[in-house]
Amino acid sequence: MGEEPNDARPEPADRIPGGDASHQNQNQSQNQNPQQGQVQGQGQNPAPPDPRAAPSPEAPPWAPVRPAAAPGTPAAPPPPERPPATPTLAFGPPPQASGQPAGQPSGQQSGPPPGESSGAVPVGAGAAAPDYSYGYPRSGPATAPGYGPPPGYGPPGYGPPGYGPPPGHGVQPPAQPPGPANPAQAAAIGLLNLSGLGLGYVLLRNWIGAVLCWLATAALLVVALPADVDGVPVGVLVGYGVFLLAAAADGFRRGLRATLRIGAAFRRLALPLALVLLAVPAGGSLAYGAARDEAKEQALLARLTTADERVKSGQGLLFERAEPLYRLALATYQDLGTKHAGSRAGKLVPARLDAYYEQLSAPYAKKDYCKAVAPLTHLRGLSGAVDKDLLGTRPAKTDEPLAESLYECGTAALGVQAADPPAEKSLNALLDTFPESDHATRVEPAVRAAVKTRSTAVDGATPCEAVVELRTIRTTVGALPGADFDGAARETSTAIEKGDFACGTSQFRSKDFDDAVTTMTQFAKDHPSSPKAAHARSIAIAAEIADEEAEAGKALPPAKAPGGSRMVMVVSNDGPGSVELLYTGPTTGRITLNACATCTKYPNPIFEGSKKIKACTGPSSKYPKATLLLPAGNYHFLQKRAGTGTSSAGDTKTSKAKIEPGYSYTNCLYVTSGF
Repeated sequence: MGEEPNDARPEPADRIPGGDASHQNQNQSQNQNPQQGQVQGQGQNPAPPDPRAAPSPEAPPWAPVRPAAAPGTPAAPPPPERPPATPTLAFGPPPQASGQPAGQPSGQQSGPPPGESSGAVPVGAGAAAPDYSYGYPRSGPATAPGYGPPPGYGPPGYGPPGYGPPPGHGVQPPAQPPGPANPAQAAAIGLLNLSGLGLGYVLLRNWIGAVLCWLATAALLVVALPADVDGVPVGVLVGYGVFLLAAAADGFRRGLRATLRIGAAFRRLALPLALVLLAVPAGGSLAYGAARDEAKEQALLARLTTADERVKSGQGLLFERAEPLYRLALATYQDLGTKHAGSRAGKLVPARLDAYYEQLSAPYAKKDYCKAVAPLTHLRGLSGAVDKDLLGTRPAKTDEPLAESLYECGTAALGVQAADPPAEKSLNALLDTFPESDHATRVEPAVRAAVKTRSTAVDGATPCEAVVELRTIRTTVGALPGADFDGAARETSTAIEKGDFACGTSQFRSKDFDDAVTTMTQFAKDHPSSPKAAHARSIAIAAEIADEEAEAGKALPPAKAPGGSRMVMVVSNDGPGSVELLYTGPTTGRITLNACATCTKYPNPIFEGSKKIKACTGPSSKYPKATLLLPAGNYHFLQKRAGTGTSSAGDTKTSKAKIEPGYSYTNCLYVTSGF
């Protein structure tokens, strides 16, 4: 059987008549008589040529083999220079070794029937069409030119190059064998993936892997940016790191035997480029670290600003109200100055502490000593609450201002009853905190000076105010420690005794009889051994009478009773209930008469037709009596009868009497009633 040269091209199937003849011819009997394509001018039937015989050297490789002509036979016309472009397909099994085509009955003569030409005649000159009988010699009429299977018909791989079904049609072609291992290329691809940009997958044209790398890096950027103090969560960093290592390992595996569609020059640059691109995550980490550090600095500066605002907001407030704000600000200063000393905020803390001390010491600078005590005490106590290295010598500088403030505040409060804080609180704090200071040694002289000043004021126009201050000083001195203040305590008590009496007399003269009664009564109780105790009691009695009869308070009762003769006055109680009789005049005193058991109230003269009351007319023994020895003079009396079933408590009655020398007097006390 013959084979077409590689440059032969078949005619299109739609231009070959009877394109399906090959399918029909395969089923026809080999003894069928030919209908067309007989060779003209041949009278013999030469033996068919051996299909395995080589073509003549003179003939072109594509020319069919022709048998030799019998002697005397005219020569056949020469074949054309090139046969028609009709392919000779190599379908079917190879010829049998015996020369007999497969499938032919045994004993059947091969070759064409009698009268047929056995040589191949060129197509187009009345010759038979090429044989499509799978390489077998067949008898029967030749098919017309152009018949047979369409170009590319048959299993893949058969026929001349360029023919057959398109790629991908039918059976899958065998996979391309992997190339040789290239560790350098694999390392470059793995390192390119390790950069987080997925460039290794891009070289491998693995777009899914590249997109995954891009998504992972984008997710990390979304979580990390903008940089904050807390940074990226550890879980996110660990997950991203594991993903990059997995991508690098996968890229190494894929790139070990992959064939890259890049030039040789770029292959040589891939590994150095991968190493250079490792600077992307490293540089990103450094840049993120710098951004995070800056975020930390800004956060620390913001905390410092907040602390400054708290300190500033305490201006103008009482220290007790502002102290919580100061404590919070100090806690921030300490944290910044110790744990973040190298930060920009930490380096500003010393200046902030100086400003803090200056603000809290402002009352001392203004000589508002009592107001300065609390903040100065706070500043001095910071050495036990704030880092000592951070504070330095600042607390020690507050000792002298605090001692001075305690002294000035305490001595200024001496004698001030409503002082806040009281004098004893400030002075005790001074003596306890700075016992060896100059200010502590000045406390006792200052107390004595205050007592002397008030004692002098007792003789002035406002003795009552002076004695109140003296009592306050006595409380202060009693609260001070040690025996150094015993002398001051004695001086204070003497001044108070003097002041109480002076206050009572001042009240009597000022017609404040109620206050005078209270003051003088208390004086007599507080100072029973005082030489002025009896006079104080007389003033109290006179003030009590004067409170009912103002005329009795024109003058203070004398401190001592006058000498000379004394007249007897017998006082009887002709009324229900006991009665207390107060009198004042040249002498002052009080007596109490017991109740009269059989005595009753007398009718009021108005209701009895102006009849004169005849009291104390019964037997003398019937009435309780008392005898008074009175110097001559004018007296005021006040009877205060106790309450009974027929009279109310507090019944009072005033009267006057003139006692003359040489006489004796009786005074009958009775009660009248309008019913």
